[in-house]
Amino acid sequence: MNIQDGYKELQNRIGYDFRDSARLVKALSHSSYVNEIKADRHDDYERTEFLGDAVLELSVSEFLYNENPDMREGEMTKLRASLVCEPTLAYCAREGFELGKYVLLGKGEDASGGRSRDSIISDVFEAIIGAIYLDGGLDCAKAFIKRFLLTDYAKKIEFVDSKTILQEYAQDHGLALEYELVEERGPEHDREYVMRAKLGNDISETGVAKSKKAAQQNAAYSILKKYVNTESDQCI
Repeated sequence: MNIQDGYKELQNRIGYDFRDSARLVKALSHSSYVNEIKADRHDDYERTEFLGDAVLELSVSEFLYNENPDMREGEMTKLRASLVCEPTLAYCAREGFELGKYVLLGKGEDASGGRSRDSIISDVFEAIIGAIYLDGGLDCAKAFIKRFLLTDYAKKIEFVDSKTILQEYAQDHGLALEYELVEERGPEHDREYVMRAKLGNDISETGVAKSKKAAQQNAAYSILKKYVNTESDQCI
């Protein structure tokens, strides 16, 4: 896929067509790519990410305020922090529209796994929010945030926090929890990891992802969904 086709595909997947496509290009451009093509140093996503971060905070705050009229300030603050944190944003960007496919990286950064790195994916997610805000205004940015972050947000938070939730469950019930690498597959630049989570003596699930941490997260989430009722804190 060439870069131009990638831009068109991404816009179709996020449901927004940029009037000024240069804004999208900038939102996708990592500093390693900008340095490699010898562009102006301000042509990476960092400034647009800064703006997107502010739009994101406002949009999530407004949503939580309107959707939870009985929730106290402290609870809303905690929930907002869980929604706008790096792992949640990276998860939503991957699951929602496979953002890693479209990020523009320098060859070295790409080879070292930058395309699957949470820090980069979450930053670009925020940069896209900033780019949409600049291109189409606040309502368009809010629509993007609602679609890819705020829809089913409780389930997304549970997934992102799955390792912590499972660890706390294991400790509360005196069960051992461990993770082991089952398999590494694929070429060096596109490696995939299979990790197994083992809870006690009888329960285990595997997870697959582009990083060991994400694969552990997938395995932990599988155990939570299949075996643990997090509402009653009991094994199913």
